[in-house]
Amino acid sequence: MVAPVPMKANGSKVLKGPERVATLLFAMGKPAASRVLKHFSEDEIRLVTKSAAALGPVSPTQIEQLVEEFASNFTDGADLIGGASHIEKLLTGILSPEQIASIMSEVVGNANRSIWERISTVSESAIASYLMKEHPQTAALILSKVKPSCAAKVMTQLPQPLRNNLMRRMLSMKPIVDETMKNIEKTLHEDFMANFSKNAGADTHAKIADIINKMERDHMEDVLTNLSTVRPKSAEILRGLLFTFDDIVKLTPKDRTTLFDQVPPDRVVLALKGTNDEFRKVVLSALSSRVRRMIEHELNSKEPSSHRDIAEARRTITDLALEMAGRGEIVINSETEDEAYF
Repeated sequence: MVAPVPMKANGSKVLKGPERVATLLFAMGKPAASRVLKHFSEDEIRLVTKSAAALGPVSPTQIEQLVEEFASNFTDGADLIGGASHIEKLLTGILSPEQIASIMSEVVGNANRSIWERISTVSESAIASYLMKEHPQTAALILSKVKPSCAAKVMTQLPQPLRNNLMRRMLSMKPIVDETMKNIEKTLHEDFMANFSKNAGADTHAKIADIINKMERDHMEDVLTNLSTVRPKSAEILRGLLFTFDDIVKLTPKDRTTLFDQVPPDRVVLALKGTNDEFRKVVLSALSSRVRRMIEHELNSKEPSSHRDIAEARRTITDLALEMAGRGEIVINSETEDEAYF
């Protein structure tokens, strides 16, 4: 037995979500409708096609009301704040409650599963700091869920006793009930993902700082001066991330020694040409006595070098310092400056 078609009081057919879409597409005409349908998924096209096939006659009044409603909603502007609740509102009236429930269950499930991949992109130091405040069992669970490469890096940031404790817990980890896992995932989402936009901004500044670091000094100053007028806050952040050859004196004596152990003496000679006595004294103090005497002899010879060669030597040392800092071998931009220089 065929179910009766819902009718309005005036005898016209009540249009449901897919039927409203089909009606609008018919009203657009083939060229416009074809362009819209290109943005539909295969399942959406199938759903609209079924509705269109059983649509039957629609009165001009209904079409006019539907178009006016659509135009009114479009003019008022759609809520563009993303989220599961907004997606659910959007689907209401287009799909049946059962279909919406099925889709939303899948969407929310995928979001929760992807939380581990997203956490794996957070810096290992940030994850390590977070885990040290958590119960060891929770920390072990988190490390067992993130990518192995991420877990390995995080482990290196943890104190040895905690690291060994977490490894033992991970080996004896038992299955977690779904409800508990959902609560953990929700908490992690709030703790980590809520700060993603902030982290993205920080990553942007770091990338821009890396570009500026590789510029010539005069170009670097020009860019920063220009940014100071239009985006003073960003300029201030960038200045804090930059590291130039002049900043070598701000390294701790230990870090300077670690850095210059990796620099060939001829590079040091070139880089120090044109620097003042105080700066040279700080750099030479980081070298072994034999290398220091050799470099002092070369500098006293007054053999001329091109500005380009000097700039390239300084850039090589600066790039090396940034690479070593990235690996955690030295610390740059430290608040402590070498008093011997001043």
